[in-house]
Amino acid sequence: MIIRQRLRTALPLLLAVSAPLAAGELSLQAPDEISKLLTPYLPDEAGNQRRQQEQLSEILATEGYFSPNFKFDGSRLTIDPGPRTTIGSVDIAIDGNIGTEQKSALIAGWGLAVGQPFRQKDWNAAKQQILFDLLAVEYAGAQLLDSEATVETETHSAKLSIHYDSGPPYRFGPLRVEGLKNYQPDLVQHYNRTVQIGQPYREDRLNALQSALQSTPYFSSAQATLDRDAAEMRGDGSASAPVLLQVRERPLHRVSFGAGASSNTGARVELNYHTPDLFDQAWALDSGLRLEQKKQTAYADIFLPPDERDRRHSFGAMAEATDIQGLRTERYAFGAQTVQQRGIVEQRLSLNWETERRYTDSTAPSTSRALVPSGTWTWRHVDSLLDPRSGTVIQAQIGGGAKTVLSDQNFLRLYGRLQQYIPLGRADTLSLRSEVGYTFAESRQGIPQDYLFRTGGAGSVRGYDYQSLGVKEGDAVVGGRYLAIASAEVTHWLNEAWGAAAFVDAGNAVDSLQDISLAIGYGIGARWRSPAGPIGIDFAYGERDRTLHLHFSLAIPF
Repeated sequence: MIIRQRLRTALPLLLAVSAPLAAGELSLQAPDEISKLLTPYLPDEAGNQRRQQEQLSEILATEGYFSPNFKFDGSRLTIDPGPRTTIGSVDIAIDGNIGTEQKSALIAGWGLAVGQPFRQKDWNAAKQQILFDLLAVEYAGAQLLDSEATVETETHSAKLSIHYDSGPPYRFGPLRVEGLKNYQPDLVQHYNRTVQIGQPYREDRLNALQSALQSTPYFSSAQATLDRDAAEMRGDGSASAPVLLQVRERPLHRVSFGAGASSNTGARVELNYHTPDLFDQAWALDSGLRLEQKKQTAYADIFLPPDERDRRHSFGAMAEATDIQGLRTERYAFGAQTVQQRGIVEQRLSLNWETERRYTDSTAPSTSRALVPSGTWTWRHVDSLLDPRSGTVIQAQIGGGAKTVLSDQNFLRLYGRLQQYIPLGRADTLSLRSEVGYTFAESRQGIPQDYLFRTGGAGSVRGYDYQSLGVKEGDAVVGGRYLAIASAEVTHWLNEAWGAAAFVDAGNAVDSLQDISLAIGYGIGARWRSPAGPIGIDFAYGERDRTLHLHFSLAIPF
């Protein structure tokens, strides 16, 4: 490929500006725009005026000033940049097997129109933009053949001419995978929704395939390229080229340890084991033991590759013990789930069976069992998944059990949550949250706590202990059949990393509407934009208990 650029003028126009000279005693008198441009390149003394004039002229030429006037008076330099050169005409030629309509659209999008000032930076960017646009779609072999800028100093105008060759339009050929050691090539096809044989080549489709594979538990990196050297010409003038996919597999076994703390459940230590190839079936196993002050959990979940409809199936088991607000529980659960993303709507369908043994100091131990089919739909329309400033998140859940099918109680549980983000100027965000829930049942007896409601603590009603708002049963707090929560929070970001927040929360969980009485909490907090999302530290005052609480949490949307 030969790329030429020619410039006819009294002064040479350089593509690269000479390195700045040290700033010094030589003073400059020029228009503000020119002073700002040239000051970093002024020499430290008068020195060789001819050499200095040539260097500064070259810099001025990159901004379209080709007829400057220099006057040296001792240590003082006066510059009159003269008229600025503007674009007089543009001639763009695109050869190759490209449609007239597409060619016209590319030319219409040219970024340096007639009448605009001529700047070297803009000239380079405009030339590259058309080339990038061609390369991003079918024309993976496009080239910039020639370019020329002719500057007429007498008329202070520039004539631009650019010549491209689009080459043939490319279509995706077969997918060739390199780097596989532990998996079969069909594993890649489980995640390939964008690169199909015969489809027109698109750069963003290759990028989407790379991102999809890198987000899996199987591959640490993926690089997809169009193998144009192996392309075959088709009868319609297009070319079919294989897609070369180079992958690097993640380790087959990973053990991790962790420690932390939560204002809800206390200090925590955790041990995790992960393998992406359980039983040599490309099943990803996540298992672990998490020990918290108020909750201890052992779990194992197995995730299968997505099916042809992009549904992700999983199943698992867990054992959990809790001691929260005077209620002690032992819970064992088994379940299966399928997750499917449909645009901005995520759908989760699950079937879970659990048995729960609960204890309080004032009541006899009791056991509850339930087999619960359930569905969760989450609608996300936000400007950022980790740190939203604008948008809406809506979640709806429905599930239930029946005595005729392995449950101790007939019940139907409904739950809904709404989160609204509203930008207030450049640095402030208003966040509104509401939650409602109702479990239809004759009574709460015989229903596991997972399908009733308690609230309080970080992420719910601040100013109160974790799950301290619910139904009093002796000295313990247990779940009720009704839930209502409302929250408003304003965050002011002091800089890119730190912010301050003020909030008010109200909510409660009860077993009868006659008992509804919202507990109110309010306070202030700090926010830090961590790589995982904003981390919040809040000081909240609970009006009902007249106590001050410290809460900290990862404040990301559900």
